[in-house]
Amino acid sequence: MMKRPFNLTQPQRLASLIIDLVVVGVACFYLFGIFYPPIGDKGYWGYSALLAVLVGSKLVTPFYVKPADAISYSVPAFISLMLINDWTMWSTNQQWGFSLTAGFSLFIFIIGIANIVSNAIHTDWARKLSNSLRVSLEYLGLPQFIYTPLVLFAIFSYHMDSAIEVAIICVVLGMTVWWSIGDFIVGLYFKLKNAYFNNKIARIAGQIVAFQEPNIVLLRQEYQGDIKSHDMLIVHDKHGPSKLVVVLDYVGRAEGILVRTVNIKNLSGASEEVIGKLPFSESAFKLDEGILNDVCLREDIQIQEQSNIVGLVAPDTDIERLYFEVVENSDLEEGRLVAVRVADSKVLYQIVGGLTKEEVVHKKNTFEYLRAQAQQVGIWMSGDQKFKQCTWLPNINEPVYIEVKDEYKIQVDSIGHFPQSNYQARIGNIHQLVTHNTAILGILGVGKSMLAIELVERMISEGIKVICLDLTNQYANELCDFYDSNYEDACLAKLQAASKVDREEYDNNPESGGSLPNLRKAIYDDLVEFISVENPRKLKIFNPSSFVATKQKNEPKSYQQAGNWHRTAGLFSVTPVEVTQIISEAALDILSDEMTDKARVCLVYEEAHSLVPEWNSVVNDGDKNATSGTARAILQGRKYGLGCLLITQRTANVTKTILNQCNSIFAMRTFDETGKEFLANYVGRDYASALSSIPERHAVFFGKASSCENPILVRLNDKEQFRTRFRATNPPAQLPDFQLVREKSIKIDSEFDDEIPF
Repeated sequence: MMKRPFNLTQPQRLASLIIDLVVVGVACFYLFGIFYPPIGDKGYWGYSALLAVLVGSKLVTPFYVKPADAISYSVPAFISLMLINDWTMWSTNQQWGFSLTAGFSLFIFIIGIANIVSNAIHTDWARKLSNSLRVSLEYLGLPQFIYTPLVLFAIFSYHMDSAIEVAIICVVLGMTVWWSIGDFIVGLYFKLKNAYFNNKIARIAGQIVAFQEPNIVLLRQEYQGDIKSHDMLIVHDKHGPSKLVVVLDYVGRAEGILVRTVNIKNLSGASEEVIGKLPFSESAFKLDEGILNDVCLREDIQIQEQSNIVGLVAPDTDIERLYFEVVENSDLEEGRLVAVRVADSKVLYQIVGGLTKEEVVHKKNTFEYLRAQAQQVGIWMSGDQKFKQCTWLPNINEPVYIEVKDEYKIQVDSIGHFPQSNYQARIGNIHQLVTHNTAILGILGVGKSMLAIELVERMISEGIKVICLDLTNQYANELCDFYDSNYEDACLAKLQAASKVDREEYDNNPESGGSLPNLRKAIYDDLVEFISVENPRKLKIFNPSSFVATKQKNEPKSYQQAGNWHRTAGLFSVTPVEVTQIISEAALDILSDEMTDKARVCLVYEEAHSLVPEWNSVVNDGDKNATSGTARAILQGRKYGLGCLLITQRTANVTKTILNQCNSIFAMRTFDETGKEFLANYVGRDYASALSSIPERHAVFFGKASSCENPILVRLNDKEQFRTRFRATNPPAQLPDFQLVREKSIKIDSEFDDEIPF
C-alpha cells in the first residue's frame, strides 16, 4: 500500500474517495455499460468488497485500526460471503477459494476477540499476548487486507471467462485500494497550490485538530518526525489572525500523531504581509529561516528563547506559587529559576518541587506528566539590582521558560546567587540584619559558621561592633585580621582573675556571694571600653565556658557540728548560659543611653542551643532564668542599636523567645521535623519541606535584611571567593599597636582552692 503524500483532513479524504469512485464508475461503464457495478454476481466485487474497502480506508480508519475496528470489518466480510454461498454448485477450486477467504475473515474476528479478552486479564503473559495481537491487527485488520481476498475470490469465481474484466478489475483494485489515485491527485493539488501561492513556506507541517483554550493548538503532523520539539510554526486560522506557535511535545494518536503547540503571539498585519497569502487554512506551516527571523523581529520575539520553554502554567497557580506542567525536564532541578510573562513583565520563580499527574487529551488518550512547583521570586529591577514583588498571576497555559545557565560573577554586596544563574542575593540593609536579629539554622557541616563569619566581616566594615560568644574557638582564627589577640588575651586574663576573687566567699545577701559579682563588673568594664567610640577595635570574642566563677543562690544557714555552731552557704558554678546573660545585659546597659535606628553592637551566639536554650532543654532553673534575661536584653535592644546573630544546629533546643524575634532567616539543610515546622512559618511549607535535601553551602534566605521580598534558595559565597572580592574594596582596618594597660589591683586569695563547696 503506497504511503499517502500527507495525512489528509477528513474533507480532503472525502474528495479522494469521490475520485476513486469515479475511477470505479468509469471502469463499470466500460465493462457493463453502466456507471455502477451491476446487480448480481458480476457486481459482487464492487458492492460487497471494493466499496467497503474505500469507505473504510478513507473515512472510518484512515490511519490505524483498533481491535474493535478489525472485528467490525471481518464480520460484514464473512456475512457477505455467506450470502453468496453456493457450495453445491461450485467447483472444487471455488470451494477451496471460498473456504480460504471465509477462514481469513473468521481468523481476524478470533484475533480481535482474543485481544479484547487478554487485555482484561491483569497478568504479565496476558499483557504480552494482548500487545502482540494488537500489533498484528494494526496490519491484518486493515480493510485492504480483509476485503482484498473477497475481491480476488469474486474475480476467480465470476469473471474468469472474460480476460478484459479480470484485467480492468485488477487495475481498478490497484489504483483505488492499494495506491489510491484519489490521494495522489488531492495531495498533488495542494502541493502545487502551496508552491504557486507562496514559495516562502517550506511545506505544510500539520493540520489543526483543535484549539484548546487558552493558547494550546493541537496539530496532526504530516510526516512522522517532521515536527520536532521547539520548532516554530505559523498556524493559519480562518476564524482569526495567523498565530506563531512553538512545538511542545507529542501527546497521543488520533488519526495520526498528535502534536501539542503553544501560541506565542497572534501575528500583526505587517507580519502576515511578510509571510504572504497562505494556500489553505486550518493548517500549520514551516517558514523559511529568513522569513521566520523577519517575523520574529517585527513581533519582538527572541527565537533562541523559545528553545528554553520547559512547561505550561497549570491550574491552581496563585500569586505566590506557580504550578506548571513540565514538557522538557532535562535541565530542571530544585533551585533553578524559571520565568513567565505576567502582563508586560517577566516574573521569575524558583523551583521547589514536583509531582506526577495523569492527563486526558484528545479522544481519551492518556499520558503521565510531571507537574513542577515554584515560588515567586519577583520582577528583576536591574537598576536597583533587586527583585520586586509581582502582584498578579500568569494566565493558564502561558509558556514557562527556564533561565539559561550563567556563571556567577560575585559583587561586593552579594551574599550568594540563585543556582545556575548570575541573579544575586544581597543583604538589603546590614543594620536591619543586626537590629531586627538574624538566625542561621542547619545541621553540622553545611556552612553555617562560614556564613556567620562573612556576615560579621560585613558588619565590621560598616562600623558595627561585634561581640562573639563562641564555644568553638573558631572565630578568632577565621577573623584574625580583625582580632587583636594580644590585647584580647590581656582583657581575658583580667576577666578570669576577677572570676577567682571571692570564689569561696559567701554573703548574707545571696546576690553578693561568690565571685559572680566581680565577674559581672569586670565584663561590664571590659565592654564599656570596647563599645566606646574612641576604641578602634570592632571585634571581641568570649568563650562563655572558659570562665570559672561561683554564685550564691540562698542565704547562709547555721548548723551544729561536733558541738560547735557553723554558718555557711552553698556556692555553685556559673554556667555558660549565665555568662551569656551577663554579657548580653551588660551590652544593653551600656547602649541604653542613646536611642538609634542604626546598629551599634551585634551579639553573635555561636552554638546558640548551648547559650540560650529552650526552657525544656535546660539542666536547672538558673539556666532557665538566665535565658529569659538574655531574651529580654535582645527584645529591648533594637531601639538602642543592639541585635543578635544566632547560629544553631538544633532549632528545637533554642529559646523561641529569641528565635521569634529573628526577622531574617538563613535556613540550611536540616532533618529535624520540629525545626522544619518552625521554619515553615517563615519561609513557607514548600521551602521548609525542601530543607532536608538542599546541598551544602545553600540556604533559604528570607526576611527584612534580604534584597528580595520573598523567600529564596541561594548558593552562598565560598570563603575565598568572598574575601577576594570584598576585601578589594573593604580592606581590614589597621589595628592599633598593643599596649598593655596597667591592671588595677585585684586581691586574689593565695589559698585559692579549685574545689567549689556545695
